[in-house]
Amino acid sequence: MLDPKLLRSDLHAVADSLKTKRYDLDVELFLSLDAQRKELQLAAESLQQERNSYAKSMGKLIGEAKAKGEDVEPLKAKGEHIKQASATADEALAKVQSALDEMLQGIPNIPHSSVPAGSDGNDNVEVRRWGTVRQFDFEVKDHVDLGAALGGLDFDIASKITGSRFAQMRGGLASLHRALTQFMLNTHIDVHGYEEVYVPYIVNRESLFGTGQLPKFEADLFKIDDERGFYLIPTAEVPVTNIFRDEIVEHLPVKFVCHTPCFRSEAGSYGRDTRGMIRQHQFEKVEMVQFVHPGKSWDALEELTGHAEALLQKLGLPYRTVILCGGDLGFSAAKTYDIEVWLPSQEKYREISSCSNFADFQARRMKTRFRNAEGKPELLHTINGSGLAVGRTLIAVMENYQQADGSIAIPEVLQPLMNGATVIR
Repeated sequence: MLDPKLLRSDLHAVADSLKTKRYDLDVELFLSLDAQRKELQLAAESLQQERNSYAKSMGKLIGEAKAKGEDVEPLKAKGEHIKQASATADEALAKVQSALDEMLQGIPNIPHSSVPAGSDGNDNVEVRRWGTVRQFDFEVKDHVDLGAALGGLDFDIASKITGSRFAQMRGGLASLHRALTQFMLNTHIDVHGYEEVYVPYIVNRESLFGTGQLPKFEADLFKIDDERGFYLIPTAEVPVTNIFRDEIVEHLPVKFVCHTPCFRSEAGSYGRDTRGMIRQHQFEKVEMVQFVHPGKSWDALEELTGHAEALLQKLGLPYRTVILCGGDLGFSAAKTYDIEVWLPSQEKYREISSCSNFADFQARRMKTRFRNAEGKPELLHTINGSGLAVGRTLIAVMENYQQADGSIAIPEVLQPLMNGATVIR
């Protein structure tokens, strides 16, 4: 959530910045609501002071009236009138404040100055490539055909068990999926300095509000309990980032890594990537989350992005890294790098990791702070990124390491995690 003080002090500049995200801030509505809030707050405070003052003096006034034989009911009626007027003013203020809060909650984060202009993913800007795209001397198969031929990937069984956009794996492919997860965790913990955490796969509304999924993106979530407001996690970002909700973090940076399943309704994606495992309702991901000092968050974003890229390099998978343009940038993000891995069957790069700096946007929603040099609480910055999406990494390994006989060569770094196996047949 944006700082209301920033909006009040530099409203038109904020509105101009948000146009990069193709968001039109209703300046007049904000000014109107904020003016009403100020007026009603002054009135409410004045009536509260009058109420307190009269309450303190009413006992004396009633005593004096009784001593003179006067009727005390008018004095009581005046006190009740002031009390009612104060309550009415408080109610009016609360109503306007609620409308203002609702507006603030729907305003996206301001994009960083380095975010390029653009309407959609076609306008994202490539910053680097790594690896050499393999040239095959046989007809390339996609992961669906490869998995079916190996007997290790079945979408019909998954559909029977649950429905569309789910997958069932067995044998060597299931083991490869698990080995990839372990490889990612081991690298982030042992090489990149993250601390592993385990979190619930179900979260409440407060957690989803804190990271920015609610209230705007409820249609993308799987809600499982209306009464208690429970949802399946769309990403480990939600529970991990909320570890420090309503907390003051004593030592920065904090670097967490977490492996979880992720659940997404894929609302609005009908007809997109319906074949195979590219876009599933359930998938697994290893997530990196950093809590950092505001003055170090942009360097931390570069570091975290490098940690995700390092995994692809170790796996020998060609990729490219792009900066998302304003029109493709997420609601809560100030800047995002997408890492896209090469898929031979599609002859193009596909997203496998998204690494973002949210600045203090999430921290303000969660009231997550640290103590600055003066010892005063201050909002920290949050960074996160996939390191990596396990299913999409599996797809990339299958397609890039496929062999003419339909087998899959196992990348060298994964072989120790698969009992020394070198190929899946």
